[in-house]
Amino acid sequence: MKGRKLYVGNLVSSVTQEELKELFSRCGDVKQVNIIEGKGFGFVEMWTSSEAKKAVGALNGSDFKGSTN
Repeated sequence: MKGRKLYVGNLVSSVTQEELKELFSRCGDVKQVNIIEGKGFGFVEMWTSSEAKKAVGALNGSDFKGSTN
């Protein structure tokens, strides 16, 4: 994995950018969070590709606010 920007799908409509940032911060430093309103997905950009890889490994398929991401 070379990229730092991650697609996050299946988000419930009540999720905020701050909550998503807090979740991904467990895996490293978050550079930017962008939720596409009304679409149920967003993007999280980590500062390094190794942090992004760690986040994918830790969070892919996990439950977040009642939805599997």
